[in-house]
Amino acid sequence: MPVTRILDAWQIDRETKMTNLINVSGTCHCEKIALTGAVEPHMVVACHCKDCQVFGGGPFRNNVMLKSENISIRGDVSNYNKIGGSGAVRTQGFCGNCGTHIYAVDAGRTLYSVRAGFLDQHSSLAPVKYIFGKSAVKWLSNMSQVPWFAEGPNSKKISSNSF
Repeated sequence: MPVTRILDAWQIDRETKMTNLINVSGTCHCEKIALTGAVEPHMVVACHCKDCQVFGGGPFRNNVMLKSENISIRGDVSNYNKIGGSGAVRTQGFCGNCGTHIYAVDAGRTLYSVRAGFLDQHSSLAPVKYIFGKSAVKWLSNMSQVPWFAEGPNSKKISSNSF
């Protein structure tokens, strides 16, 4: 998929678009790979596609979309190439030592989909858009109706509204 088509997919109402960049940084679990960058606030997206579910091991992945000029990576990132739903090659970048998923990127390496959970700022990077909703698991809608625990299953119960 050409980069212009990918960027077109992120269109947002120009009146609500924020222009302040958010600085982000992160390291993989073993700290052999580090990333710094700057993301536009409207480029934080939760993806429910089947690939994100499989690669991420969960119902969706929270991603920040970084243009190549706004990202710096230190360390040796391992790559796995796959064919995306569009038919285009998507490179999955991960740490070959600890397995931390770092990003996916288009063949031209112009737009990086960085895994927000990898970033130090992950708790403040709330998605502004949910994509591939047709693949979303149905049980997400009842998450606030089931018990939540502060830590493990024998820890104190908490309200889903308490965080």
